[in-house]
Amino acid sequence: MNDNARSYPSGFPLVAIVGRPNVGKSQLFNRLVGKRKAIVQDLPGITRDRIYGICEWSGRKFAVCDTGGIDPDSPDVLRKQVFRQAQQAVEEADLVLFIVDIRAGLHPLDEAVANVLRQQRKPIILVANKADTLSAEMGLYEFYALGLGEPLPVSGMHGTSAGDLCDRIMELLPADSGEGDKPDISIAIMGRPNVGKSSTLNRLIGEERSIVHDEAGTTRDSIDIFLEVGGRKVCLIDTAGLRRKARVDEDVEFYSSKRAEQSLERADVAIFVIDARDGIVAQDRRIAGDIHESGKASGIVVNKWDLVSELSGGSANVQEWKKSFVKRLAQDLDFMAYAPVLFTSALTGEGTDEILAAALDSADESRRRVATPVLNQIIKEAMALRPPPGYKGEHLKIKYSSQQGGAPPTFVLKCNDPELVHFSYRRYLENQLREAFGFVGTPIVLKFVK
Repeated sequence: MNDNARSYPSGFPLVAIVGRPNVGKSQLFNRLVGKRKAIVQDLPGITRDRIYGICEWSGRKFAVCDTGGIDPDSPDVLRKQVFRQAQQAVEEADLVLFIVDIRAGLHPLDEAVANVLRQQRKPIILVANKADTLSAEMGLYEFYALGLGEPLPVSGMHGTSAGDLCDRIMELLPADSGEGDKPDISIAIMGRPNVGKSSTLNRLIGEERSIVHDEAGTTRDSIDIFLEVGGRKVCLIDTAGLRRKARVDEDVEFYSSKRAEQSLERADVAIFVIDARDGIVAQDRRIAGDIHESGKASGIVVNKWDLVSELSGGSANVQEWKKSFVKRLAQDLDFMAYAPVLFTSALTGEGTDEILAAALDSADESRRRVATPVLNQIIKEAMALRPPPGYKGEHLKIKYSSQQGGAPPTFVLKCNDPELVHFSYRRYLENQLREAFGFVGTPIVLKFVK
């Protein structure tokens, strides 16, 4: 991984939650971090990537990592990747919570996971989850056979003995450094399934942090990566692919979509990834519309560009194709014409070096402030150059303009009658502001008030 890239804010000790599939790891993770951050379903294999959160207990904070269910001997390619993710979590952790299911009893996979953990030589707390009743706790003693000390009965669902677990964690964890600074800018990577969002994230940080697979919908939870770019603290957010709502027919997909939408809400910039081979499809337009309506700064990444350039044949044909593609983008996403367009390949790395720089530039543009006298002069000149059209003998007159705020840049224009503002003239004034001040990569809001 990039030397300064982390999966959680710096300064916190890390606790990794591991175990075989369907023992309630994500449920306990959500209990510790105090929010429903990981998707929970009564099905094995829901969690795949590593999910991180922060737990605060007795005035101290520590990071918690949820992992997918471990099955060390599974031949399935996706399960192998989940296992590698869990191994990486254990390697970087200061303490491991080994979760077993007290209701199901000792399982052969529990013994296989225990063997994996012994090789790491990390402090381990054996947690017997789903201890929702006193009768369930009667099955506690068979877990002594794992040779990992006394099992602690808890209930991730009801919170039973969660405080005792946190007390035990505090005894074994090193002290935190008191840092954990918030990022200056958060960047969400958005798009429909299988366009290469996770591959792009992995390329940006130089590690396979997000699981990549041909199966659409591999990423389910949103994944945060913290790093420094040019001395600025950045949080990269990989999100699940967004399908058309009519096609979201499973609870897992529903919650994945919700996580992606929440990621857009907390982001400052949205990197919108599309597949170069497909161009703009209907779902791309919907996602782009959501990004635009959110008011976030943005950039468009045309991924898998290498596949198209191989088929085009010759540099002249490639350049011609690129011009044609940009022209189609301008037509299909005309409301997002302000967003910079980058042609990239997450597979080869071509063009990916420009993504973070473009995202940071868009964020800066969204926060740009314009001096009031200069703003009024630009509006005055624009109206003189192209007077507004009349309506029933009335003409729009703008008396005074000022910037109300940033992210996105919002301008209040005081006029004689807001009803006289035609949408085409609104677009004209927006273009004049962009020509004068830039605002590349950010929407602009114009508010006409009487």
